[in-house]
Amino acid sequence: MKILVIGGGNMGKTYARSLLRAHLVKKEDLMILERQAEKAEELSREDVGTVYTSAETCLRVADLIILAVKPQDSAALFEKLRPITDPQQVYLSIMAGVTIKSIQDGLGIEKVIRAMPNLPAQIGLGMTSYTASESVTRIELVLVQNLLNTTGKAIYVDDEYSIDATTAISGSGPAYVLYFMEAMIEAATEMGFNESQAELLVAQTFRGAVELQMKNDITCREWIERVSSKGGTTEAALNTFRATSVFEDIKSGARAALDRAVELGKNSV
Repeated sequence: MKILVIGGGNMGKTYARSLLRAHLVKKEDLMILERQAEKAEELSREDVGTVYTSAETCLRVADLIILAVKPQDSAALFEKLRPITDPQQVYLSIMAGVTIKSIQDGLGIEKVIRAMPNLPAQIGLGMTSYTASESVTRIELVLVQNLLNTTGKAIYVDDEYSIDATTAISGSGPAYVLYFMEAMIEAATEMGFNESQAELLVAQTFRGAVELQMKNDITCREWIERVSSKGGTTEAALNTFRATSVFEDIKSGARAALDRAVELGKNSV
């Protein structure tokens, strides 16, 4: 199988490297299309597959094409690719907000898988959801799931609304976590810790809490109750969060992200 990654940015390189690392594709069967000459030269030096600057020389021979370009560049890309697409090719899109239908209409194809990865995919700890058009076969879907799993975890969802919901939770989610971490780091420095001490305190606390939750069959609520004691320090902090509606604000923020994802999807049709 020959795989073409269109877009040599961070996510494009992430998938190229992950595929090679997992031995899902041989280096000679992996292609990257990058229009910018400077970036293409840089990619060639990184030795992650054969790099092309023109679609005419690589698209026709690809079995699976990964669309890893910015959503705002999709219309111009589709216009250039449409005359040389093959209906039997499978397209995997990781473009946020670009619907399956807009990809099908733009490229004149049927087999489209839409996925929403997140930033930790770059270190093999990503969370991705994906869905597919009806014409994608089970074998093709399994192949793509194996591909997505090379960057972390992947789950199949039934419709594109769930892709938008994934965007709001795991897609944008790392920013929510880092936002909370930033506040805790700032609080730590205000308490007298230096910057490196504050960052270590907070980063290790988050890492430990996540591992604790994942490795035990206990809910977040139950863990909170175990950490808290009546009249204690944790309860004092949690009471402040409750008084200022932090919990509800987090949910409202996620909902706003979902609404925006749905809006972007409508605009792409």
